[in-house]
Amino acid sequence: MIGKIERVPLREVWKKEAKDFTSWLFENLEVLGEELDMDLTADEKEKNVGSFSADITAENGSGQKVLIENQLEKTDHDHLGKILTYVSNLEAKTAIWVSSNPRPEHMTAIQWLNETGGDVRFYLVRIEAYRIGKSEPAAKFTVITGPS
Repeated sequence: MIGKIERVPLREVWKKEAKDFTSWLFENLEVLGEELDMDLTADEKEKNVGSFSADITAENGSGQKVLIENQLEKTDHDHLGKILTYVSNLEAKTAIWVSSNPRPEHMTAIQWLNETGGDVRFYLVRIEAYRIGKSEPAAKFTVITGPS
């Protein structure tokens, strides 16, 4: 017998973005790293950047700073601005924006950022959750756009 794959609403898996999803992602960065083909080591959660706080900072296999900003909703201008603020202030070399629903306009913005010739690599990644039958939900990351 073969089970049926069922998509699970993200708010069923992680009720609160900051408390639940960010904490889970911080502890399970290898799942995101596998999709990006990147070795990620967690550094800090809710890292202070002036009076703001970046969701997650990490290091890649080369020891460079990686910024991870997540949202369980559609991408928005607020988070795009946060990403640019955090990347520049933290001198990160990679920025990963995780969202349940990347908007086409933000996909284009991330592509443009990668094409402008800077030394920062930008990724936009979709997060989904699935289960088979009565199994525990599993996170599924998909790169929507990244450096070419």
